[in-house]
Amino acid sequence: MAKKAMTIDDLAGMVKRGFDETAKKAEMNARFEAVDERFDGIDKRLDRIENLLLRAHDNRITELEDSMRLVKTKLGVR
Repeated sequence: MAKKAMTIDDLAGMVKRGFDETAKKAEMNARFEAVDERFDGIDKRLDRIENLLLRAHDNRITELEDSMRLVKTKLGVR
């Protein structure tokens, strides 16, 4: 069976498809980078929220311990 000879037009089409595929990959990479940046921002915000909640929780526990100590002292309980 004889092979079909490749023409300049065939070669140009192959090159164009290669460039199109490369452009699609570059666009996908750019989108993934943008999503990655957004996740980084969300992580930072969640870390700040977590730290605020933990600090508030610690403060509340300390206040409750102080109140309990005062109640025990007034009741004469050790």
